[in-house]
Amino acid sequence: MYRFLFLFLLGSIASFGFTQTKPKQTLVFESYEINRENIPYDSKEPFVFVFTNKAKKPISINEVKTSCGCTAAEKPTAPVAKNKKGKISVTYDTKRVGVFVKTITVFPEGLEPITLTIKGNVMPEPN
Repeated sequence: MYRFLFLFLLGSIASFGFTQTKPKQTLVFESYEINRENIPYDSKEPFVFVFTNKAKKPISINEVKTSCGCTAAEKPTAPVAKNKKGKISVTYDTKRVGVFVKTITVFPEGLEPITLTIKGNVMPEPN
């Protein structure tokens, strides 16, 4: 009897593993990382991440979190319709001279969080 139970459980686990499929990505970003070299000191140019909603329904971006206070992000205020584009606009405090790497986590309604990255090098203030 134990042998039968073991074989049944083993078969169930094996078939479960083969029938699972990875969910289709529904928010597709044109880029998940933006890298800029030689950013002018005190530049106001944002990093803009454009995405397309590939879901069958509109999707809202519930929240966007940045990895530190030197980075701010703006999200769409309204749901993004099926097959339409949206954007996440990110600004970095470019009075901080030097190399940086910052992450932005996007929380779409009903979906797994998505991590975006900005990288760059802020040049010193001109004399």
